[in-house]
Amino acid sequence: MKSRNTIEEYHEYRDKIGNRTELYRIVAKRYGVASALYPGSHIDIAPSLVIPKVIYVDNFKGAINFFKNMEMIKKYIAENKEYEKPSDIVFMGQDYSEELDVEPVDLIISQYAGFVGQETKKYLNTGGILLCNDSHGDATLSRFDDDFEFLGVIGKNNRIIDTKLDDYFVLPRSKNVDLVKVKEKMKEPKYKLIAENYLFRKIK
Repeated sequence: MKSRNTIEEYHEYRDKIGNRTELYRIVAKRYGVASALYPGSHIDIAPSLVIPKVIYVDNFKGAINFFKNMEMIKKYIAENKEYEKPSDIVFMGQDYSEELDVEPVDLIISQYAGFVGQETKKYLNTGGILLCNDSHGDATLSRFDDDFEFLGVIGKNNRIIDTKLDDYFVLPRSKNVDLVKVKEKMKEPKYKLIAENYLFRKIK
């Protein structure tokens, strides 16, 4: 019964947060992603459906308990994945701001988990992609980080938009973005134009 409930728990969580499989699929396809790091993943295992190697990191008790049933998770992924090669799933039950014993990856996923991009960019390959939202100001910090190049946003229907990017991260009355305030409050500024997700490339 326990093994069945693990997948039921994932499906319930997926229904609650929305199915992000298509989001991960279009990013993986556009940028040729073969490996990903997902700090603060909770139990969102959708990336493994479209990316062969994914490392999940979360110190939340619920996530640690969920990933204890790794065999059932791997079986589910094996039956539902969209790529040919075997899936490689790793879970690390720790705080992502602590040192991670991982090789560099092609993609870092940041969804509602704090300053993931800043804390874990050292594990991203040069040329690799950061997919993040701005729920805690993570996208804002990446936009003004010289290590990253702003590539685009994910629009409605999970479409990548890479035009008119200067329209994003602009405050009303052309005020300057106060990065110190963003870090202190862990809250995104109220920009004139926003997106659900942003894409950055690590350039150095």
